[in-house]
Amino acid sequence: MALALMHDGLAVEAISPLRELGAYEALWLDPKSSFKTIAERFARNVSALPSDFVSRSEADSCAHQVLAKLKAAGVHRFGVRINHAGDYPMKLRDAEHPIELLYFQGEWELTESRCVAVVGSRKASDDGKRRARRIARALVGETAKTGSLGFTVVSGLAEGIDRAAHEAALEAGGRTIAVIGTPLGSYYPKENRELQDRIANDFLLISQVPVLRYETQDWRINRGFFPERNRTMSALTEATIIVEAEATSGTLTQARAAVHQKRKLFILDSCFARKDIDWSAKYEAQGAIRVRSMNDVWDNLD
Repeated sequence: MALALMHDGLAVEAISPLRELGAYEALWLDPKSSFKTIAERFARNVSALPSDFVSRSEADSCAHQVLAKLKAAGVHRFGVRINHAGDYPMKLRDAEHPIELLYFQGEWELTESRCVAVVGSRKASDDGKRRARRIARALVGETAKTGSLGFTVVSGLAEGIDRAAHEAALEAGGRTIAVIGTPLGSYYPKENRELQDRIANDFLLISQVPVLRYETQDWRINRGFFPERNRTMSALTEATIIVEAEATSGTLTQARAAVHQKRKLFILDSCFARKDIDWSAKYEAQGAIRVRSMNDVWDNLD
C-alpha cells in the first residue's frame, strides 16, 4: 500500500508506509539515537520522511525484520501513522520531542474523539483504584454538563491505576485507548495480556517503541520507553487526570508534559491531603486544577 504525500497542496511521489517503517527502525539502530536526537534531526528537516535519511535497501531490510518479529509475536494485523502522510494527528507535534511514526492496532479513528487520560501509580492503593474507576465511568457516560456522548479514556495499560481506568471504561460500555511502553505483541505486565488483546481488537492500542532497538538492548534501558509514552499520551488527549502518584512516579512525566503542551491537568484532592509528597502543590501553582468532585472536571473542559 502507498500513500500520497502532500507538499504545498500538491500531491507528489507516493510513499510506502512499509519502507518508512523500516527507515524509522533503522534510525533507531544507532545506539546513540533517542527520541530527542531523532526529533532534533527532523526539526532541522521539517518536511523529511524517515526514508530521506536511510538507504532503500537498509529500510527494506529492517521492514522485513520487523514484520517477521511482529508475526512471531502473534501480531498479524497492524497499522502505522507517519508524520506528513495519512491520518497522523498534528496534536502530537505539541510534544517536546514529537514522534515521527506510531504503530497501532484497532480503530485509529478513536484518536479523533474527545480523549482524557486517567493515570497514576502502578502500586496503587485500593482507594486510588476505586477513584480511578469512578472517574473512568463518569468520563465515558453521557453528561449534562458537556452535552457529549462521553469521552474516550486513555491510559498506559500498566498495573494499578491504568488498569482500573481501562477496565472501568469498558465495563461502563465506553471507549478506551492504551498507549504502551513496549512494542506491539509484547505484554507488560503479563497479567494484562487479555486486557491488551481486547483493547487491540475492539478499541485502540498504540506503541511508539521501535521493535528492533527494543530487542537489542537491556530491559533496564528499555524502561526508558515508559515515561516517553506518557508524553505521547498527554499530546493525544485534551486533559490528564492524575489519581495518585509517588514523588518518583513516571506519572509526573505526564504532568510535566501536560504543562509544556498546554493541556489541562487535573489532580485529585486526595493527592493534596498527603503529607509525604509535595508535587501536587507544585503543579497547582503552574495551573493544574484540584479535583474535589467531577464538577471540577466538567467545568474546566471546553
